[in-house]
Amino acid sequence: MGELVDVPPFARVEELNDLPGRVVLADVRWYLDGRFGRAAYAGGHLPGAVFVDLDRWLTGPATAAGGRNPLPSPEVFTEGMRALGINDSDIVVAYDDQGGVIAARLVWMLRSTGRRAAILDGGLAAYTEAHPDSLTVDEPTLADADFSVRPWPANVLAAADEVTGPDVLTVDARNRDRFEGEQDPVDPRPGHVPGAVNVPCRENLDSQQRLLPVQQLRDNFAAAGVDKGSSPKVVSYCGSGVTACHNLLTLEHAGWGPGRLFVGGWSAYSRDESRPVETGLAR
Repeated sequence: MGELVDVPPFARVEELNDLPGRVVLADVRWYLDGRFGRAAYAGGHLPGAVFVDLDRWLTGPATAAGGRNPLPSPEVFTEGMRALGINDSDIVVAYDDQGGVIAARLVWMLRSTGRRAAILDGGLAAYTEAHPDSLTVDEPTLADADFSVRPWPANVLAAADEVTGPDVLTVDARNRDRFEGEQDPVDPRPGHVPGAVNVPCRENLDSQQRLLPVQQLRDNFAAAGVDKGSSPKVVSYCGSGVTACHNLLTLEHAGWGPGRLFVGGWSAYSRDESRPVETGLAR
């Protein structure tokens, strides 16, 4: 097999048939409010799509230091991808019903370990708009897969001790009310990492949950203090390392990056009483 052709971090529905390799559609629906993504998948999903259980395959055991959704071991991740019939050479196109902000976790994990993966721009809604009445309850027959065990690269991750200071630009992907400390339904202390700026990942999307034009994305990040020169210093976080991946992939899509992920996010940082917290508007 020759060298694999890379793919961009986002793919439109009309581009799926033109991707350079075997495409696996991955349904990564998951909900912070406790609804079950597996039930949503069972009620109707894209033809041929496999269901990726975020809690089982994309997350390790929760701890105070690691947060609600730490990365799983490479072995667990590999077990999950093999169980779903995903090979190292496949192109995984992941979707959800929230504009890709959840599916981004899988895509980031795959890309950071050298695989080809993309978010389906516009997700479930965009596909069904292009292909009405296409949802199915039939689950695909899965074949054996050769997905290999690869460690999480240290250069794509940041620890809690690395999210403050002059050498980093920490970007919070949560909604503005949580960033500013107006409310926090899931974590013990409201607010944000001191010095962090706020680029809510859902504001990367338009009203149809599709990615904004590149220049508008660049302008939005620049307004928060993130430009091409500073993007290599970016550390992205959210509540627990899921939606923060969307900002990292969006920066890559905009021609910037790379950045690093603070996986523990606010769920880990806010539980450490020794760490200072800020509230209110960004600097």
